[in-house]
Amino acid sequence: MRGHNPLLAGLLGRCPNCGEGPLFSGFLKVAARCEACGYDLAKADSGDGPAVFVILVAGFLACFGALFTQFSFDPPIWLTMIIWLPLTLFLCLGLLRPFKGIMLAAQFANRASEARHDGQD
Repeated sequence: MRGHNPLLAGLLGRCPNCGEGPLFSGFLKVAARCEACGYDLAKADSGDGPAVFVILVAGFLACFGALFTQFSFDPPIWLTMIIWLPLTLFLCLGLLRPFKGIMLAAQFANRASEARHDGQD
């Protein structure tokens, strides 16, 4: 598929090379190869980047929501915890896979590779 957006493909969990095959073989496990184009996905590594972005985004949304709820409606603290702790968990789990896909696609789009320190380019 020519002319596709690799970042959009990553967001959707598709191969950043062709936009067709699945990027993941499990919830967060990157597939070894793209089923559609055969692109080697095994060398792709997003590191801790997706987790950092999830912490920032989900943390902001959950903290803002919990504080807003607490100050606006003043429910008992146990009710706030029962509502916002599971929502925070689902928000984190829901954002982790798309953020990992975007990070891997950004590496592909920018032709990034791990830095070498052995003097070779």
